[in-house]
Amino acid sequence: MRPLALLFAPLLMGLAAVAPGQASAQGFDFPPDFTVRDIATNGATIHVRSGGSGPAVVLLHGYGETGDMWIPMARDLARDHTVIVPDLRGLGLSSKPAGGFDKKTQAGDVAGVMDALGVKRADVVAHDIGNMVAFQFAAQHPERVSRLVLIDAPVPGVGPWEEILKNPLLWHFRFGGPDMERLVAGRERIYLDRFWNEFSASPDHFPEASREHYAQLYALPGAMHSGFAQFAAFDQDAIDNREFLAHGRLKMPVLALGGEKSFGPTMAVVMRAASDQVTEGIVPASGHWIMEENPDATIRLVRDFLALPLPRAAG
Repeated sequence: MRPLALLFAPLLMGLAAVAPGQASAQGFDFPPDFTVRDIATNGATIHVRSGGSGPAVVLLHGYGETGDMWIPMARDLARDHTVIVPDLRGLGLSSKPAGGFDKKTQAGDVAGVMDALGVKRADVVAHDIGNMVAFQFAAQHPERVSRLVLIDAPVPGVGPWEEILKNPLLWHFRFGGPDMERLVAGRERIYLDRFWNEFSASPDHFPEASREHYAQLYALPGAMHSGFAQFAAFDQDAIDNREFLAHGRLKMPVLALGGEKSFGPTMAVVMRAASDQVTEGIVPASGHWIMEENPDATIRLVRDFLALPLPRAAG
């Protein structure tokens, strides 16, 4: 495949087995002192793991994975942070409600989780569709976000969104509906392999154990329907994000990370359309799946950013 960074180069130049309630697959265990709970909030039940102590950080996953992607980072950050890892509504072990997959609604899920855990303010680290939820959470609740980290995915309606949509690798943004669900029923692994293969620097960078683990979670009743609904909401997400940007910009420091063989510096281009406090970063030797392909570098980049002092205006 051609890396996303190469596909976006002209744009840049022009712009200058799982049991309910636990993750039991080998290698998918959170630290033993983490608690696991299901939090009913905002019309959904959100599956949440939390542990550690210190300043809070919320980790939001994307499509093709669940909160389990963050286990290596959760282990590291829990040494000096309170770490909160939800599954997005409809995905993983969270409930599969009929609606509410626009990211503005899902930002309310994050707020409800934080409220239930007694957390008023947190750093937010996100990947893929998690970026979109995190963006809306930061837009709606700026007082609750100390720092924002968005990793390797666009945000609907923000920056070069319309140009990004033209990328043929992103055909799945418009793929969904009952017929499509019938096509992938019982073939979830085949469908997901396409993402893991094409969006990695090399297919063998996404391990077989991870593929088996996530394929089982996405084969749960309602999971693929919910996944398609996440994408189907993008048009509304773009409307909501543009409405926010028409009246303001993000106020907190932002780290925009792209995989070297994926979005690369495009991530910072996107976020500079919404914030004046953007730090650009690249996850080296990685495609889209940063926690599978180069977890050590990803953790280091995030940890270094979270250690920076907050500007006086954001403190």
